[in-house]
Amino acid sequence: MARTLTGVVSSDKRDKTITVMITSRETHPLYRKQYTITRKYTAHDEKNEAHEGDTVMIEETRPISKTKTWNLVKVLEKSHGKVELKDEVTQVESDDKEGEN
Repeated sequence: MARTLTGVVSSDKRDKTITVMITSRETHPLYRKQYTITRKYTAHDEKNEAHEGDTVMIEETRPISKTKTWNLVKVLEKSHGKVELKDEVTQVESDDKEGEN
């Protein structure tokens, strides 16, 4: 059976290709300290169904190109959109400074 991984799509800008970030916790063999490792995998997405922020499952397959040896199995969870900060805070701060003078 092929090896499968679960991760988050970090880029979907290329046609039929996604970049998936896999985060794992490992323990140092000597110091026994846990640390986080993030790896990026390039996967083939034939139908362009995965988008940035989605949680996906990928499986190992034959080499498709120089960097693509993974294939998208399914989208586990769609992203809920991006969070954007507004500039209201900076406008309020600048109004307070004008009142002090």
